[in-house]
Amino acid sequence: MPHLHLEYTANLPELKADSALMRLNNALVASGQFGAELDIKSRAVKHETFRVGTSLGERGFVHVKLALLSGRSPEIKKQLSASLLAVIKDLGPWPAEVSVQLCVEILDIDRESYAKALIGQ
Repeated sequence: MPHLHLEYTANLPELKADSALMRLNNALVASGQFGAELDIKSRAVKHETFRVGTSLGERGFVHVKLALLSGRSPEIKKQLSASLLAVIKDLGPWPAEVSVQLCVEILDIDRESYAKALIGQ
């Protein structure tokens, strides 16, 4: 735990997903909220087909979803959200012709029903 999902639009060619995931993972480790760095699981999805609003203008987005086991305070969630947003703000350069929305969403996973197994080393 946690699970981090990075979604971004294909019109952001300078965004390097692997580097972005490493920076986001490092921010999570630095937060002190997680027991071991190997507990952090992150992945990225580039969306080729997307729409932001109804304008024909060029728009894009970077959206981070962080799913955590339930029980953290609203203050901790806000700190995590702010630190992840700071990372994605710094992922540019952003294309001058694209209006880009950056957002972070924190989700609770029900602690009682979550199951996990580790196989191998």
